[in-house]
Amino acid sequence: MPRELNDLLKEMHRLEEQLESYWDSLREQFNYTLKDRKILFERETRDSHLKMRVNLYDYLLNARLVNILTAPVIYAMIFPIVLLDISFMVYQHICFRAYKIPLVNRREYILAIDRYQLEYLNIIEKVNCLYCGYANGLISYVKEILARTEQYWCPIKHARTIRDAHQRYVKFKEFGDGKAYHKDRIKLRQDFDE
Repeated sequence: MPRELNDLLKEMHRLEEQLESYWDSLREQFNYTLKDRKILFERETRDSHLKMRVNLYDYLLNARLVNILTAPVIYAMIFPIVLLDISFMVYQHICFRAYKIPLVNRREYILAIDRYQLEYLNIIEKVNCLYCGYANGLISYVKEILARTEQYWCPIKHARTIRDAHQRYVKFKEFGDGKAYHKDRIKLRQDFDE
C-alpha cells in the first residue's frame, strides 16, 4: 500500500476515534449509558421523556395528510426488504462457504435498532424507528456482503471516483494496473482482515 494512502487511512482511524469520543460525550450529556445491548437512562431523564410523549390521538390528528396517505406505500416495502434479507443470508451461506470467504455477521450491521427504547416516542414513532433502523442496517449488511464478493471476484478500482465506497475498496488494485491485479489477485481473494 502506498505510504500516502496508508497515512490517509491512519488519519481516518484517528478521526473515527475522535468521533467515538464525541458520541461518548453526548451519552453523558443526555444521561444514558450503554450496557451490553441495553440503553440505560437515569430515572429523572426517563420521567422527563415520558412527559414529552405525544399521545396517539394528538399525533394522528396533527399528522399531515400526505404522511397518512403514503404510509401504506412505505410499509409495503417491508416485503422486498425482508426478501432481500433472506436472499443475501442464503447467498452468503452458500457462496461464501464455497469460496472460503468469512461470513458477514448480520448482528453487527442490524445492531442499531434501539430508538424504540426512547420514552418520548409514541408507539407509531417507535415502529417507524424500528422499520428504518432495520432497513438501513440491512443495507449496510448487504453492502458488506457485496464488498466481499467484489473483493473476491473483481478487486479493481473504478476509473471514476465512486461515492460512498465500501471500506474494502482501498485494497483494490488501481484501474489500468494489470500487472498488480494479476500479481495480487489470489492474495486479495484471501485477505479479508478488517
